[in-house]
Amino acid sequence: MDAAARPGFPLRIPFVEQLGLELHAFGGGQAEIRVDLAEAHLNSFAVAHGGVLMTMLDVAMAQAARSALADDPRQAPGVVTVEMKTTFMRPAEGRLTSRGRLLHRTATLAFTEASVFDADARLCAHATGTFKVVRALASRARAPKPPPPAAPETPR
Repeated sequence: MDAAARPGFPLRIPFVEQLGLELHAFGGGQAEIRVDLAEAHLNSFAVAHGGVLMTMLDVAMAQAARSALADDPRQAPGVVTVEMKTTFMRPAEGRLTSRGRLLHRTATLAFTEASVFDADARLCAHATGTFKVVRALASRARAPKPPPPAAPETPR
């Protein structure tokens, strides 16, 4: 699919951008995320860091959940991760693809699963997740609060 035909992420997510994740498919309760691994994605064994795989799984599941709520990713409501269980099967290298799928949805929750595959279509990791459907996060309406002042030191 060429860049113009890809749906793209509906909102700017700096962490996802930093990882180089791309949304390649979105619709009907399914989503596909891809990334070409770079050195910054690797662990000390020179394979994909587990955090990269977990992020791919999380994003694929979230997008799959959102895709059941609207055809256009820019119109779908937000979802936030409530719970996620991940299993790692094999080291992941090269170009990775994560496919997410909605399993069941209620008015406020979405139950999903996703898998990450390497360039040879071998299963590298799998996850299940639960997401809460939200309109907006309460924290968006307010500025971050400064930390409380330090307690005064008491003489000893």
